[in-house]
Amino acid sequence: MVLHLYRMLTKFPFFLTITIVTLVVLIGLLTAIAFFGRSRWRAETTQLLTNLKAVRVPVQPATCDPAELADLPEPVQRYFRTVLRDKAPLITAVDIEHTGTFNMGTTKENWQPFTSKQWVMTQPAGFVWDARISMFPGFTAHVHDAFVAGRGVLAAKLFGLLTVMKMPSSPQLDEGELIRYLAEAPWYPTALLPSQGVIWQLVDDTHARATLTSGSTTVTLTFQFDERGLIKTVRSEGRCREVKGVQVPTPWQGHYWDYQWHDNMLVPYRGEVAWMLPEGPQPYWRGHIQRIEYKYAE
Repeated sequence: MVLHLYRMLTKFPFFLTITIVTLVVLIGLLTAIAFFGRSRWRAETTQLLTNLKAVRVPVQPATCDPAELADLPEPVQRYFRTVLRDKAPLITAVDIEHTGTFNMGTTKENWQPFTSKQWVMTQPAGFVWDARISMFPGFTAHVHDAFVAGRGVLAAKLFGLLTVMKMPSSPQLDEGELIRYLAEAPWYPTALLPSQGVIWQLVDDTHARATLTSGSTTVTLTFQFDERGLIKTVRSEGRCREVKGVQVPTPWQGHYWDYQWHDNMLVPYRGEVAWMLPEGPQPYWRGHIQRIEYKYAE
């Protein structure tokens, strides 16, 4: 059988040569594009981080003062007493690495694996999320989702080079990214303290609203606390979602669980975010923290 196959192939040497050369050229081209794309993407990420750090200011006070908890709503007081040790140092910056899945589908679910790195700064509020999402074998989308110097950023490039999505600057984008920063504060809980600019308002025994202003952007989210005092969900009633090119205010919710102690703080290691549509929740991000590292005020 092997001899028969050999005889068949040797009848078409020119065809085989062209095919092999074409494959080699295509592989080489894709490799070059991927290499150049990664280089360009790293440069863009570095610039975002440079801009993020350029506006930072000192975090004050350096430690949590129990006195600032006295006038907070009861569920919020219970949360801080549950997740923070006495006189906890205030967080100035966070490095986070995630793995998880991202829903690339529109009409039906299409969950694809992702990895990401995220850098957070607490004063002023800001972050840069740098993700790699596998669209299909051999094709990776690089994504920047950020809030830097009071402005939102959301862009995706295939191989880090070919733009597949870029949101134009707008107040709606700024608001959406500040919503993300505030919603993810359970990962850096001292950023939720009143001294860090968050204003709390009681809703009921298990809910409270948090309002944060950064530059010209103000957002308000509703936090739900479980029986242990931990943040269970975070909800916005009107985060803008793009629908056929139009920004539509839509209820949005983040869900946290798997709380673990890290650096004397209790933080969630797993989460999910979803658009809350009339037909039901539409999750689009599910992630797990692989590494988290803090820097503190001195």
